[in-house]
Amino acid sequence: MRYAAISLLLVLTLFTAKAQQFSVTYTPAAYAGPFTGNVILYLSLKNEEPKNQAGWPCYRLAVRNVKPGEAIVFSDEAISFPTLLSRIPRGEYYVQAVWDLNQEGRVIGLSTGNPYSQAQKVSLLSKTETFTLVCDRAVAAPVFVNTKFCRELKAPSKLLSRFHRKPTSLNAAVILPADYYTRPKRRYPVLFTVAGYGSTYQHYSRSVSTDTLPANPIDTITCIRVYLDGDCSLGHSVYANSANNGPVGDAFTTEFLPLLDRTYRTNGGRLLRGHSSGGYTVAHLITHYPKLFAGANASSPDPVDFRSFIRTNLYAGQNRVEMVDSLTYGERIPTASIFDRPNIAHHLEDVLYRGEQDVSFDAVFGPRGPRGLPQPLFNSATGALAPKVLAHWKRYDLTQYVVQHWAQLRPDLDGKLRMAVGNEDTYFLNEPVKLMDQEMKKLGADMPFAYYPGDHFSVVTPDYRKAEAMWLRKTYLRWLAQHPEAKI
Repeated sequence: MRYAAISLLLVLTLFTAKAQQFSVTYTPAAYAGPFTGNVILYLSLKNEEPKNQAGWPCYRLAVRNVKPGEAIVFSDEAISFPTLLSRIPRGEYYVQAVWDLNQEGRVIGLSTGNPYSQAQKVSLLSKTETFTLVCDRAVAAPVFVNTKFCRELKAPSKLLSRFHRKPTSLNAAVILPADYYTRPKRRYPVLFTVAGYGSTYQHYSRSVSTDTLPANPIDTITCIRVYLDGDCSLGHSVYANSANNGPVGDAFTTEFLPLLDRTYRTNGGRLLRGHSSGGYTVAHLITHYPKLFAGANASSPDPVDFRSFIRTNLYAGQNRVEMVDSLTYGERIPTASIFDRPNIAHHLEDVLYRGEQDVSFDAVFGPRGPRGLPQPLFNSATGALAPKVLAHWKRYDLTQYVVQHWAQLRPDLDGKLRMAVGNEDTYFLNEPVKLMDQEMKKLGADMPFAYYPGDHFSVVTPDYRKAEAMWLRKTYLRWLAQHPEAKI
């Protein structure tokens, strides 16, 4: 990731540049300061609160020791995507600025405590205008509202607090079954759900006037459902121990699970399900902690075999295969002419330097880099792969991990993990699943792989979900037969 090292003296000289400019300050009420870090400028044609949804065009400045009321200026010197401020099409835009304290939250514009400006609508007419933005408010911390059947669980983690050097917890929403209160001696299995990149457990928070429905059973098996939160500052943690996110897997298994069992009437039967990044989470957890779980279904997981990582064979040392990003510029405008970027090598994640998908992968799989950011696997300008970083990534290739540890894993893993994916997956995630399938067959592993019509999203049909439920039911009943003391 690239940083524009900017001092206030340099910032002041930018006023002479013939380019579109935005002068940005923050007030003491928003942050007492001084501020050192990154400031993001968001523009959007249609989104009235552009900071709330990462998109483009956007711009970044890295600043040091800026005091309340002191201005920094965005011009063509800023890190930019998809093009320089002076070159974006003329027209009306919504605009906001955010000073990133990086205290809590994946999305910079929604991270707790970040000073930000009220959204303004501006008309870009010439390339020499200067607009003023005052960041006089701060992002409020989200508040989870409990209901009768939906409860927030925050598990303080000594492991993660020590790693991050600040109080840190693992959070989840717990959905109780309909008879939880009427059968006070009954204990229940737990079904953990891990959503994909960008989803949080806060989705299950409700207003006090709207109760949450009780947990649905697994087919006919009454259970407690727990919705885990994969969101972290750098993206999605996938609940893996990593050099950048810390010992998340160990914190989950040694701190979160015991607290859950003490707080709610669980019976020890644990099942996992997840889609996309949640699918990788499920596969990672059960392959690394197989004794703790009865069964798991990984749906359309992030790449589980690095011989096909979003169409790139990492072990061939090839440059990254570029994919067209799904983000749109408010409306579809031809890339040519407006977004041609000669001599500009920036990408979206050079600007939005944390919390986005590529950084998320680097944070989980890669080594720690400077300024609290992970070392990237690919050079953002050339697409070239960094061999030393790849050496660190290899330990998260689940195919390799299972093959290398199969003798130890087999007694506890065999017959527990199922993978399902669409044959037309939007992100080509079916390709690494097929590669893993081939290797598991060579091992003679009892690990079913299921392929369905559909892409990353349309694959999730009622039949798809039914097959998942039947698999989880089967693995739970097998676990229950081995643990008769857990029976009702």
